[in-house]
This record gives sequence, structure tokens and C-alpha cells, in this order.
Amino acid sequence: MTAAHTASISKAPYYYVPPHSAHPIRGSLSMLATLVGAALWVNDYAIGPWLCCAGILCMFVVLFGWFGDAIRESEGGMNSKNIDHSYRWGMTWFIFSEVMFFGAFFGSLWYTRDVSTPWLSNLDTQTLLWPGFAGTWPNFGPAGTIAPFKSVGPFWLPTINTALLLSSALTLTIAHHALRAARRPKAIFWLAVTIILGFTFVGCQAYEYHHAYTELNLRFTSGAFGALFYMLTGFHGFHVILGATMLTVIWLRLVRGHFTPEHHFGFEGAAWYWHFVDVVWLGLYIFVYWV
Repeated sequence: MTAAHTASISKAPYYYVPPHSAHPIRGSLSMLATLVGAALWVNDYAIGPWLCCAGILCMFVVLFGWFGDAIRESEGGMNSKNIDHSYRWGMTWFIFSEVMFFGAFFGSLWYTRDVSTPWLSNLDTQTLLWPGFAGTWPNFGPAGTIAPFKSVGPFWLPTINTALLLSSALTLTIAHHALRAARRPKAIFWLAVTIILGFTFVGCQAYEYHHAYTELNLRFTSGAFGALFYMLTGFHGFHVILGATMLTVIWLRLVRGHFTPEHHFGFEGAAWYWHFVDVVWLGLYIFVYWV
């Protein structure tokens, strides 16, 4: 936020209503293409990867235009305190929806491991359904229908990734305090460190996936364990990419002189999201790699 914006914020309308925009419908179509493409991809349709990647690319194009409009409105002094409150509540509810999203997958992990697996291994169920089913976690399914695989332990890549994300939370907090203290160069430096740590995490996870797929034979088709492992860690990795991209945009805005110590919700909103990603990873680290 520039000095001009700071001077004009008190003169902003009571509640700015933006003009009609095609961004929501474009974003919806992009998400639809992404999800349909992903569904076709996992079912081995040739068009699936292309449609999924096209949907993701279109979504980034939409977000680039949408965020650009929001930034221009902010820098143009259109946003009053009421708009600022709306942004904060919007980000709060968005993060809450993400909590519910990951809560569903953590619930699936708990139910599969601690409820259905022991139930399938009791004597009556074995007699009726799958004789000889071993109630261990992870397992190879009834009658050995799943190809043998090894699970991923906490050492060493998951532990290194935990250190990377925890360190990024610290560097982001330093950058935030520097911005509030009007020390822009320091904020720019530590935010850049945060972004580097985030993308380093993504690189380490990609290496972990390659190792799991090629050397441990752990695939998405490796029963309930394989599906839940890749769904939980994969969606988290996607959120890390999204969060690091958001922080990159904020870094570019800092370099261009946006934000002030008093008005910088764009920075704060991205920081909230990043800290949420950190907390989710701690849950994954404990319940996927250790327990």
C-alpha cells in the first residue's frame, strides 16, 4: 500500500462495490476442467493429464487478472475499513474451509487405520469376507491383492521438510514484524528467505515421491495406505506451492513499495495461510510418518 493510498483511505467510500467481472465464472470453469481432468487421469484416460494441466494453467491466468484488479483497487484508495474487515472475514472463512477439507482426509486415515482394519481382521469377518486377512497397518489388502510395498518413515526427508517449514514460519514472522516497524529492506529479505524455504520443501517432497514410487513401490494404487498417503501429502504439497506463490506476489509488491506498517492485509492474509499450511504439515508428520 502506497503513501497515496494511506492518505486517501479515510476518503474511500463507505463500501466500495466493484464492477461486474467475468473472473468468477472463468475460475469456476478452470476448476471444473482441473477436477474432471484429474478424475480422467487417475482412470488412465489419455486426455486426463492434458485437461488437468490446462485447467490449472487457466486458473493461474484467472487469478493473475483477479488479484491484479484487487491490487489496483487497493492502491487506488477504494478500500475503506469496511472492505478491510470483509477481506479479513473472507480469509478467515476460507482457511476454515481448508481446515474442514484436511479434517475429512485425517478422519479417513483414522477410520481406515483404527476402525475398519481391525474390524476386517476379526474372526467372524474373516470367515464371511476375507479369510486370512491380517489387520496390520499398512497392509496389502485381502488375499494379497495389492503389490508389496514399503511405507515411508519419518527419516530423513520428512524430518528435513518439517525443519524447513518451521524455519519458514519463523522467517515469515520476522518479515512481518519488520514491515510493522517500517523496515522494508529487512522485510523484503526475510520474506525472500521464506519463499526459498517453501519451494525447497516442494523440491524435497518431489524427490521423496520419486523415491517412494521407484524404490519402495508405493503407488497411488497401493491400497488404502497408498491412496491416503498421496492424497494427504499431495494436497498439502499443492497448498505449499499455492502459499509460496502468494508470498512471491506479496514480495513483488513489497519491492514495488506497496503496503505500510498500518495497512498491509495482503501480507497478513498470505501469512495466515502459510501458518495454516505449517500446522497441517505437523499433523501429517505425526499421523502419517510416525503413528
